[in-house]
Amino acid sequence: MFEGFEGGRVEVDAASIFVRYGGQGPPVVLLHGHPRTSATWHRVAPLLVQRGFTVVCPDLRGYGRSTGPAPTADHTGHSKRAVAADVVEVMHRLGHSRFALAGHDRGGSVALRLALDHPGAVARVALIDCLPLSEHLSRITAEFATQWWHWFFFAQPDIPERVINADPDSWYRGDPRSMGQENYDEWRSAMRNPDVVRAMLEDYRAGLTVDRRHEEDDRAAGTRIQCPALILWSLRDDLEDLYGDPVKIWRHWAVDVRGHGIDAGHHVAEEAPEALASSLADFFDGRRK
Repeated sequence: MFEGFEGGRVEVDAASIFVRYGGQGPPVVLLHGHPRTSATWHRVAPLLVQRGFTVVCPDLRGYGRSTGPAPTADHTGHSKRAVAADVVEVMHRLGHSRFALAGHDRGGSVALRLALDHPGAVARVALIDCLPLSEHLSRITAEFATQWWHWFFFAQPDIPERVINADPDSWYRGDPRSMGQENYDEWRSAMRNPDVVRAMLEDYRAGLTVDRRHEEDDRAAGTRIQCPALILWSLRDDLEDLYGDPVKIWRHWAVDVRGHGIDAGHHVAEEAPEALASSLADFFDGRRK
């Protein structure tokens, strides 16, 4: 995986971030979702390098090989605000003050927060298979609660850790054929680490509390993403089924929005890397769709 890329750790405030980076040209950051690591981008990142970009793929705070602070009652150490600040600091250390950004799933929530908190750092943002957390929570239906029940299970204290760590191989399921063997092996190793499991649960606990409050504060203040935003979603996932056209919802959060679906299941970077890389490269090049 990631032939020609470099890898290493960047020490930031209260966290140690593992990051892969390679290529030459305008910088692009790719943020993974739950329960993946930066390795999920192993098919997309080289395609973006071929299109002339520098590509940076960090493990989010607490995920994969990155570490973060011990959990606290208010979950702020695992908030999207804290994780977004990690990304800005990593890019600064790598010599980039402004960059394009893509986030998938939980990484999309980090990308939203980064674009809102650090508008000068983000040239363009792609938000993949996600809505603002507060939008999900304001639209809770029986169907949502049934399909996305894990949000509320993960929010419970202590019980999820005991259940998941008792048999992580059964809880987190992946296919080495579709993921790629090296990606699968890295992911499986992370899922067997109780510290990683705890951090991923804290991500969800923060989402229902401190992250939701931050988003609601932004909405009340009229704060919106100022740079161009591309909304992408997997057509064989459930986002469009639950909410209709995601672009219509994102127009409340950004001043310049466009988007389209991609024929894939939820893990689009692994299932449809060529289509995803093409959409991202065209958008980051400034080609409007």
